[in-house]
Amino acid sequence: MAILKSVGVLSIAKICAVFYAIMGLLVGIFGMTFVGLFGAMMGVPVEAATSIVGILIMVILFAAVGFIAGAIAAILYNVLAAVLGGIRLDLT
Repeated sequence: MAILKSVGVLSIAKICAVFYAIMGLLVGIFGMTFVGLFGAMMGVPVEAATSIVGILIMVILFAAVGFIAGAIAAILYNVLAAVLGGIRLDLT
């Protein structure tokens, strides 16, 4: 049985940033699709460039939030693992 005593803050933050960027891409695609549909229904044209910029903004914002949240979670884990002993893993 192995005990995970600490994790790399930067490595966790990078992985979380990538996961969140993927979620931002999906949310951006769905969100801009609905904005385009509702805009067309209301008679307000939404250009493709606006949608692409909106998707890029979502990806960047989600990635930044994911990086920060991952770093905070890793720091908290390292502090709590030092106090509580870490997570026990059965590696086979």
